[in-house]
Amino acid sequence: MEIKQVKFLVSNTKVEKCPKPDKPEYAFIGRSNVGKSSLINMLVKSRSLAKISSKPGKTQLINHFLVNESWYLVDLPGYGYAQVPKTEREKWEKFVRQYILRRTNLYCLFVLVDSRHDPQPADLEFMEWLGISRIPFAIIFTKTDKLKPSELDENLARYREVLLQKWEELPPVFDTSSVSGDGREEILNFIEQVNLSN
Repeated sequence: MEIKQVKFLVSNTKVEKCPKPDKPEYAFIGRSNVGKSSLINMLVKSRSLAKISSKPGKTQLINHFLVNESWYLVDLPGYGYAQVPKTEREKWEKFVRQYILRRTNLYCLFVLVDSRHDPQPADLEFMEWLGISRIPFAIIFTKTDKLKPSELDENLARYREVLLQKWEELPPVFDTSSVSGDGREEILNFIEQVNLSN
């Protein structure tokens, strides 16, 4: 898929105020500081579409973008640790979960996971909730350029092993680097295939 046009549409905290659900939608979520904004910018070849910050918790709203006039890309607030009050984090979590459960045109939720770390309870619990809620999702491992190939293989194998303790089969998995662009083509091809099959 070639990205020809990306247009910012709206930021909000209410599902009712999201764009009309008349196009396929793909949302991106992950723990704070997982590299979500960098990945989104890499996918659409923009340096500033999603706001990047060295501080966790920069994204605080549901941000909608229209890609190629044909599908929505959604940047969601991160979950887990962020340097904000607990009440604020709980508020984010509530409206994000409402969005995930109620957005009828959400074709896939991309869950971003830092490839450098062992499986984290926050990620595993969130994916388990998605499975119980029957939300289609895929896993994107980020920051793969920061590991040696052998370390990366070891970490990803460990992650798959932990997931298969609870899952019969794994969802689609992508290995990415926002620095090298690895995984970009695979993710965009996946989105294109899902669009064509629906």
